[in-house]
Amino acid sequence: MKSLLIFILLSLLVSCATKPQKIAPTKAPLKAHQLYKKAKKKEKRKKYVMAIKYLNQLIKKYPASEITDDAIILKGHIFFKQKKYEKAYKEYISVVNSDIHSPEETNALYYSAKSLSNIFRFNEALGVTDQILSAEHVELSTLANTHKLRYHLFSQLGDPLDALRSLYELTQINLKTDFKKKYTLKAMEHIQSKLDQNQLVLVANSSEFGILRAYALYKVGLYYFDLKEYSQATDAFTDSINIAPDASFTENAKERLEQLLARNKVNATTIGVILPLTGRYKSVAQKILKGLQLGLGIYGNTRSNFTLSVMDSGQNPDVARRAVTELVAKDHVIAIVGSLLSKTSTAVASKADELGVPNISFSQKPGLTNIGEHVFRNAVTAEMQIRHLVNEAIHIRKLKKFAILYPNDPYGVEYANLFWDEVLAQGGEIVGAQKYPPKETNFSGPLSRLVGTFYYEDRLSEYQFLLKDWYGKQKYLNSRVTPPDDLLPPVIDFQALFIPDNTKALGQISPTLAYHDIDDIHLMGTNLWNNKTFIQRSGKFVDQSFFMDVLLSKDKDFKKTEFYKLYKDTYNDTPSLFEAQAYDIGLILQQLIVSGSQNRIDLSKSLNNIYQFNGSFGQLKVNNMREIIRPLYTLEVKEGKIQKILGAHSPNKPQKSKLSK
Repeated sequence: MKSLLIFILLSLLVSCATKPQKIAPTKAPLKAHQLYKKAKKKEKRKKYVMAIKYLNQLIKKYPASEITDDAIILKGHIFFKQKKYEKAYKEYISVVNSDIHSPEETNALYYSAKSLSNIFRFNEALGVTDQILSAEHVELSTLANTHKLRYHLFSQLGDPLDALRSLYELTQINLKTDFKKKYTLKAMEHIQSKLDQNQLVLVANSSEFGILRAYALYKVGLYYFDLKEYSQATDAFTDSINIAPDASFTENAKERLEQLLARNKVNATTIGVILPLTGRYKSVAQKILKGLQLGLGIYGNTRSNFTLSVMDSGQNPDVARRAVTELVAKDHVIAIVGSLLSKTSTAVASKADELGVPNISFSQKPGLTNIGEHVFRNAVTAEMQIRHLVNEAIHIRKLKKFAILYPNDPYGVEYANLFWDEVLAQGGEIVGAQKYPPKETNFSGPLSRLVGTFYYEDRLSEYQFLLKDWYGKQKYLNSRVTPPDDLLPPVIDFQALFIPDNTKALGQISPTLAYHDIDDIHLMGTNLWNNKTFIQRSGKFVDQSFFMDVLLSKDKDFKKTEFYKLYKDTYNDTPSLFEAQAYDIGLILQQLIVSGSQNRIDLSKSLNNIYQFNGSFGQLKVNNMREIIRPLYTLEVKEGKIQKILGAHSPNKPQKSKLSK
């Protein structure tokens, strides 16, 4: 018993040695209070020198009074306002280190840490804030300010996790109504912008972050979603919703989770369709719908059990994107056909690929199928047309040198660039290119520049020789006799001229070519030339010209096809390219699904492996860019008539390396 008493006594002595008890302050006399009031008045008027003078008098004369700690802290505040942070720190910390007890010690610690922070002594400042957090009694306002400061300090030290811990502590302090909400939002912003993926996963798996863990799980879910690691994404979204069912981001998490769950739920006989059913393109959309219904067997002689779930996108990408989500989540479509327009096609393709749904688009937007492995296209793109045209020129007609005359508008520039690149790719040569303003009516200038007769200074010696020869042949010379404008002959070092413009422009260009003696060349164009006004406007000047198109609506061969007859019998109307393309898609989907492609993954694989498929007008195949390739035909002008060249000469590059029949 005696030894136990000795142990307790020694323990008390050690305790007293490590943490000495402070002396209680003495009562401050009236004079001390008067000095403090004078200092406060001077401080408010920013007369800092006089304020410090009064404070120094108080501190020196009454070092142990109950108001002395207030005087020292006020002195520190004055130095802090003057940005004399080192001096401010010394004043504040002196209150903490004083032998006299002060109820302001916690506040003095906070201001000490704040002063150290302003002179970049971040680690020391953190050490001081640790003292505040270990104190027995801390006012809520001081506690909040301390965690705000710690957030700043950890951020400056490059420690985003501890910075987040400080933000979390702020969300647990009940000061004002919106205080918790404010710092919860700030913490979510911090999670989104400051944490790397490993830190994000750490927060998501750690209970110490409370409700913030739910947001981290949501962000982790998005990360896995983008990586197409759908199992991990499903787990993350589910946990996020369970932890914070009423959080602001929970609806988004639920929507993503619904999409993920919908990936595994498929109605194999329901095809989604997204088209601009209202607005200026509604007539084209209706054509596509008719062809699709016929191809799927919804209408026609042989009926199937397929159904369409149709959504109107208008011309709004956001509406189109939401339509994809709804078709997958609610109707569980196995594939989505559409969109038609460039502005909506990217939205549909991106969302469909994100959800793992095969999307077959009709848009000609460049690079569309690069979006993802589930994006396919059934459209005759500019690249396909130019590839076919150049192949016809170089490999069939053996032409090697080309010139380009093009309108300076988006269509002309796009096709001119594609033509130039393709000629070089197939081994040809571009010897000249000349642009002209859109809706130009006088083409003498552009053509003269193209054949070198506009700037005679560039051919000065040749011009002087011809001018001298011309003068030598004149019998009479006077002021009225002047040399002709076409004295210089055109330099025609090309065999073909590519003109990507409509028939109205060509009707003015072609006779101008003859006027400038630019003859015995081939004119090449796009499918804009394939209409009845082509010959009417250009007449004899366009012999030897050629261009390409998919089919002729009045072509005798097309009218003999099974598709043409079926469409005519069903709708009592004549089909165009839109109906034919849509029919092909419907027919392909029907046959692949009936043959066993009952889920989206198998359907995508089957679409990729189409090599020879009998479509509405010739055989179809899918290349390695998931483009559905159809026969293109060369059309040429002979004896004043547009004639189709027998056989479709189309290289259809790039091709798949391996395709199953």
